[in-house]
Amino acid sequence: MSESSAPVTAATPSAPLALTPLHWQDPLRWLARGARDLATAPGVALFYGACFWGMALMLGWVFRARPEYTMSLASGCLLVGPFLAMGLYDTSRRLELGLPASLGESLTCWDRHMGSMGMLVLVLVVLELLWGRASLVVFAVFFNTGMPSTTGVLQAVFNPANWQFVAVYLLVGGVFAALVFSSMVVSIPMILDRDTDALTAGIASMRVVLENPGVMIFWGLLITALVAASLLAWGAGLLVVGPLLGHASWHAYRAAVAWPAQPGEDAPAGPAPAPEHGVG
Repeated sequence: MSESSAPVTAATPSAPLALTPLHWQDPLRWLARGARDLATAPGVALFYGACFWGMALMLGWVFRARPEYTMSLASGCLLVGPFLAMGLYDTSRRLELGLPASLGESLTCWDRHMGSMGMLVLVLVVLELLWGRASLVVFAVFFNTGMPSTTGVLQAVFNPANWQFVAVYLLVGGVFAALVFSSMVVSIPMILDRDTDALTAGIASMRVVLENPGVMIFWGLLITALVAASLLAWGAGLLVVGPLLGHASWHAYRAAVAWPAQPGEDAPAGPAPAPEHGVG
């Protein structure tokens, strides 16, 4: 196995992870470092950006043509999305270690972590299915005449008379979105970095959110705003925003989680990574 493809040595129980306190300006630093990685490896970013854009276009077409299949397709995207994100994390990791960016390596970086990634994706799909079921219940309560069409859904959302429906729908969606965000915000990069199991990575991710609630809410709002803005021009903004957020999420993990050096552990190849955040 070549040095560039060798996995990082996993942490042992004698060297537990430590969480680093985060500061309000850190999410902006993560975006800046993500933009640097994107500019350093534009070919890799373009490939993954095109994949994200393609998924968004397909979801939009299905929502307009056959809305009843939207949740099923969204489940499929949740199966593919984490593996695409891991490719971007691997690119940022390689750049951090002073290694050249490689699309081929990024496409196969997940194959050494299939067990943990499979469990994590299963959790994602279960949450998404529960989210979809809860959404159907909300619709059933407020639209007892039947499930509205795509046009009916849009009219219901933008009709001021339906503010109670909108409020409940956003509340239910917000709860599930918070669960997904808190369990995934650093778990996938942690699996890539240290080959941890899905349970350990998920719990660590939730700890990051619980110990830095303000900063992580700010990070979540930044992600939401950037994704929403990228969807304005037929989703074309995802060509840039998708890879940018993927690279930035790696730096969010590196800033939030610190692994103590283990006795006898070899130093990484390349220059030492710069600190992920300053004192704030």
